[in-house]
Amino acid sequence: MNSNRWRTVDIVVAAILAIAFGVVFYAWDRLWAGTDNLFAGFGPARAAIAGVWFLPAILGPLVIRKPGAGVFTETVAAAVSALLGAQWGLVTILYGLLQGVGGEAPFAATGYRNSRLATALVGGALAGAAAGYLDIVLYYPTWSAGWKTAQVLISAGSGLVIAGGGGWLLTRALARTGVLDRFPSGRERVAV
Repeated sequence: MNSNRWRTVDIVVAAILAIAFGVVFYAWDRLWAGTDNLFAGFGPARAAIAGVWFLPAILGPLVIRKPGAGVFTETVAAAVSALLGAQWGLVTILYGLLQGVGGEAPFAATGYRNSRLATALVGGALAGAAAGYLDIVLYYPTWSAGWKTAQVLISAGSGLVIAGGGGWLLTRALARTGVLDRFPSGRERVAV
């Protein structure tokens, strides 16, 4: 049996994660909109709170451990957010796709056999860097080179901490409850 083949339970759990985070994304959009004035002096600093949007890109591969898990969960979550009325409209789905690719890349590089903290941290940073890059292309093309660099780096740092570290901790917490028992992430002793 091909271990990379998705089972029905994989699809269902990935979809549940994606839908739940799509709702979280929509709520986070509302919070984001209210922070405009807080970061008026240095716009790139706002990216420090963007990591919440990258969580499914890390949770998918940590839980499902199959090709496409991060891209699926992140893109579907973004689509749900867009359908709920995300302020960025359909471009939200493009963000989800790129963040999913970035988040999944280190898991794919290990053949989905490594779910250690370091892999999750790199995935979070790459998802954040992808979002930061898209931000400067679509929304901040007139910023100085320094601000553009800061946008990408701060977004990557937020992804590293919130999505990478937070996603890894969330996976461990879920595994302890038993809800992940049908997945390797729920059956193994979680390694750092």
